[in-house]
Amino acid sequence: MNRKKLELLNLLKTHWLWIWFWRVTLVFSLSYAWYCFYVPSNDIVWAENYISAQNKAFQSDKPIILFFTGKWCVPCKIMKRQVWADEQVRDVVNKEFIPLIIDVDDPDNIDLLVRYNVAGTPITIVTDSNGNALQWRVGGIGKSEFLELLRESSSIAINTI
Repeated sequence: MNRKKLELLNLLKTHWLWIWFWRVTLVFSLSYAWYCFYVPSNDIVWAENYISAQNKAFQSDKPIILFFTGKWCVPCKIMKRQVWADEQVRDVVNKEFIPLIIDVDDPDNIDLLVRYNVAGTPITIVTDSNGNALQWRVGGIGKSEFLELLRESSSIAINTI
């Protein structure tokens, strides 16, 4: 009986169907992992740091968008792929806001994390030019919810969205 089980096991290991099954599984797994971490480039004009974002916002009287993210954050990457790379979002953000990406893992950003009480990612906060929070969303949001956040945050953006 053991010999028959061993022969059956060997057949399963070498049968062409099983070999192709594992190859296809590997390809799909690797494709999905790549998709989760793929982020296309976007044409958003990002501020270099919080100080420069505040200066630009004060001079132009535009609100600031703070996007708290991490390199490891999959929902952040999905948002970058589905929201930030969108043409309509790009046009509105570049025209009416000063956007800033804040890496939660960067020790230089500890003051901002404490100031805005950020404990996770992704978090999107829209502030006035003085840094006072106007609107915020916790977690990954889609394009329509993001555009609604912008509408609620800026009276100028209401007419352009």
